[in-house]
Amino acid sequence: MTIVKFFAGKGTQALAEKIAIAYDNPLGAITSQKFSDGELHVSYNESIRGCEVFLIQSTNPPADNILELLLMIDAARRASAKYVTVVVPYFGYARQDRKDKARVSIGAKLIANLLSASGADRLMTMDLHAGQIQGFFDIPVDHLDASAIFVPYLKTKNLDNLVFASPDVGGSARARVYAKFFNAEIVICDKQRKRANEVASMQVIGDVVGKNVVLVDDMIDTAGTICKAAGLVKEKGAKSVRAVCAHGILSGKAYETIDASVLEEVVISDSIPQKQQNEKIKILSVAGLFAKAIRRVHSHESISELFI
Repeated sequence: MTIVKFFAGKGTQALAEKIAIAYDNPLGAITSQKFSDGELHVSYNESIRGCEVFLIQSTNPPADNILELLLMIDAARRASAKYVTVVVPYFGYARQDRKDKARVSIGAKLIANLLSASGADRLMTMDLHAGQIQGFFDIPVDHLDASAIFVPYLKTKNLDNLVFASPDVGGSARARVYAKFFNAEIVICDKQRKRANEVASMQVIGDVVGKNVVLVDDMIDTAGTICKAAGLVKEKGAKSVRAVCAHGILSGKAYETIDASVLEEVVISDSIPQKQQNEKIKILSVAGLFAKAIRRVHSHESISELFI
């Protein structure tokens, strides 16, 4: 059978090490360094000829994360790797998935083109901002779901009168997945934006009186939307409010905003390394989920059993 080798970019080193441990296969040796002017240089320190190579790197800012991954793919191709799978726990630029106004780029499609053009054979990712981004690729895409780790965690909370909420209309399908598993209702927080990261107005559609509400989203950035939604459902009579978000971007004053909010806890994955700790933020690892998916891809098995 083809030898499997894992390599990690600097931006996702900690998660990659956990995935390697869960798979029981150590990370391969790779050198990623910069010239004096900041130019990146990547090289493999061991042979990967004929190997099935898994390159682990989220594409969150800074842009060096994306460029490093592209260089890793190109170097693997030139080193005669048999098969190159890019494992991107958090697919950055996914919010730019359409032209929502005139004269803007579709960043998600651009990143898809770059990954394909650099020589990737397959993409493995989790909780894309929009599922249809899979169609931007002409290579196979394994799209994992963080509900596989969040649902078991929520079950340990033994919450009664549970209601799942989406902080916007577009995320209602995501909330419905959780609600269906718990046989619960969903509510929607209908928001209108002035501009990116700034909510103009919001209203709750549905009944939350006396309910334990769980807000579900794919990512939490400045935390403005999720905290405003939490405050609103609390005002409408919710007993408690918590949030589960696959990707904790947490930029700007996100930590301060969460601390000042009515949220009891925010549950995120370790797809993006966190800059600091916070009592309200609970981090669950997706290393085991990705290790299982990689094992199944390598042995040509279905990954559907990994979904809730």
